Amino acid sequence: MSKLGNLGARLHRGEIGYDFIKNRKIWYGLSILITITAIVGLAVRGLNMGIEFQGGAVFTTPKNVSVSVSQAEEYAERASGHDAIVQELGDGSMRIQVSGIETDKANQIKNQLSDDLNVDAEQINAELVGPSWGEQIANKAWQGLGIFLILVVIYLAIAFEWRMAVAAFIALIHDITITVGIYALVGFEVTPGTVIGLLTILGYSLYDTVVVFDSLKEQTKDLTKQTRWTYSDVANRSINSTLVRSINTTVVALLPVAGLLFIGGGVLGAGMLNDISLSLFVGLAAGAYSSIFIATPLVADLKEREPAMKALKKRVLAKRAQTAATGETQVLGDDEAYADEPEDAAPAVVGPRNQPASRTRGRGRPSGKRR
Repeated sequence: MSKLGNLGARLHRGEIGYDFIKNRKIWYGLSILITITAIVGLAVRGLNMGIEFQGGAVFTTPKNVSVSVSQAEEYAERASGHDAIVQELGDGSMRIQVSGIETDKANQIKNQLSDDLNVDAEQINAELVGPSWGEQIANKAWQGLGIFLILVVIYLAIAFEWRMAVAAFIALIHDITITVGIYALVGFEVTPGTVIGLLTILGYSLYDTVVVFDSLKEQTKDLTKQTRWTYSDVANRSINSTLVRSINTTVVALLPVAGLLFIGGGVLGAGMLNDISLSLFVGLAAGAYSSIFIATPLVADLKEREPAMKALKKRVLAKRAQTAATGETQVLGDDEAYADEPEDAAPAVVGPRNQPASRTRGRGRPSGKRR
């Protein structure tokens, strides 16, 4: 078995682990800092909305135009009075996109471009997008996002419980805010492809969260009938038991997206790939982070405010204090001492789980119990 596979197996069995729940305030603080940065970037720079949302015109020139991309961009901005995006297509033609202009001004810009580019105006193809159509697209995008979030909360509340639904909703808002803020800071154009990418990463983030929640739900059955573990302990075990799986799926998903973003968009210059690949790249990373560091710790915080879980935590801490005071060591494999406790309700701990209290205890007796 590989080292990573062995690590995953040991994490799943609870032989080793990292205390994510104990350090949750660090993760909360880091997330708040990143979220504030994203909001500030959004407020200061705003989003670079594409032509589909603002309205405008797209001009496609004939093949082998004898000007560079930068020259064509300069000509388009001078003719329209607005920022322009120019892309060289594979057949040698150019795609000139100008947002935020009135449709009746498109012919004037087309004629000016034909003079500057030294081509016949009839050879320049113009596609117009009205601002009302762009507004409808934006409204539909917001409606789709809102419906998605509502359905997510309803599903999680039914399949699990309302606390998990609230935690997952906060994690999704966290992912949306960070992704949109990165778009504002980087200045990439927001297109319908961006919206598709955003909805895709929200589904992925939800899947990652549900995997942890499902493990947590199974391991917390009849939790109050024992006095060995608190809810936070079991939540920590759930994160650790699915940690390698989450990392593997995230890395595998990020590799092709990184190829689209850095090679397709950066090296090869396929700028149209940037709108969807950036949202996927940032969203996948943020979704994996929120599933581990935000959603499950929030569930633990909410659950341990319940009276039953508060009472359980007091009993567990009292028992641990008594054990520490008397110098006794709890034997995790002692069936007589913990016959009434669920076997799967065990948190991740650092070090071997089943260590005897002494080297001589139980020697010569298969079960290690007192006679």
